[in-house]
Amino acid sequence: MKFSQRIGKVSATKQLQIESLDDDLKNGLWNGLKLYVLDNLSKYDQYRKDTEFDIFCSILWHHHYKLPIDTIPEYDNRSEQFIRDSFYKGQWYEAYDLLEFVANIDSDSLRIDTHQFKEFCNGIFEREFSGYRFIDDKISPITNENEIEEIENAIAQSGHFSSLIGANIHLKSALEKLSDKKAPDYRNSIKESISAIESVAKVISENAKDSLGAALDKIKGKIKLHTALERGFKQLYGYTSDSDGIRHALMEDHNCDFEDAKYMLVSSSAFINYLIVKADKAGLKLK
Repeated sequence: MKFSQRIGKVSATKQLQIESLDDDLKNGLWNGLKLYVLDNLSKYDQYRKDTEFDIFCSILWHHHYKLPIDTIPEYDNRSEQFIRDSFYKGQWYEAYDLLEFVANIDSDSLRIDTHQFKEFCNGIFEREFSGYRFIDDKISPITNENEIEEIENAIAQSGHFSSLIGANIHLKSALEKLSDKKAPDYRNSIKESISAIESVAKVISENAKDSLGAALDKIKGKIKLHTALERGFKQLYGYTSDSDGIRHALMEDHNCDFEDAKYMLVSSSAFINYLIVKADKAGLKLK
């Protein structure tokens, strides 16, 4: 803790930053762009027509800013100033749009270590008490590190097996709909989270036509799923005969909010991780 914080002149705490970026957060994230992206790209070279920075700017202007590429400034320092101004002077979510775009650039012509870049940004997010983290190439709202780990593990594990590609797609879609900073779709994020569990359960039950309830009935003996746990998940996701089940109620409610969707994604991810581990322990080989 700094001296000024210890004597009470400067607050030692700050509110979770959800729809804002204070100067400390914005400066830290810009430093990440400088250190891991902009300063790593080769710039003016009298012997080369297109430098890495030229290619980067062309990608940025065309795909992110959606501006004519012939408006890219002639000099590298002016191009970088344009990028800096757009980052600092735009809306808070536009700064995150830029970070997310850069983290997803896929080009063999550029020396961008997106893994290190995202790790650095996550360190800044945590240090400055941001309500967001990079999760699977998306800047997503979070509340604690355990929730991030459950989601990341579920995406990683489902992506490891070709038979679980459907679940992987559903999880990524749920995360994307939850993470949309301009128009989050909480209702359909919940649907995708539930569909991800159903997809995994069908693979383990070896019947693609099963509902989640039917699949759980078949796999509970295979993976030694406790009856109370099985019953709890059936009730939680509304796959019982009760038309007022939780899933039914949430799906019919157009006022689903972030907490509902985040809870479903985290709990679905945790259950998927659980099912995969239990299947492995039971000797069931997922392809």
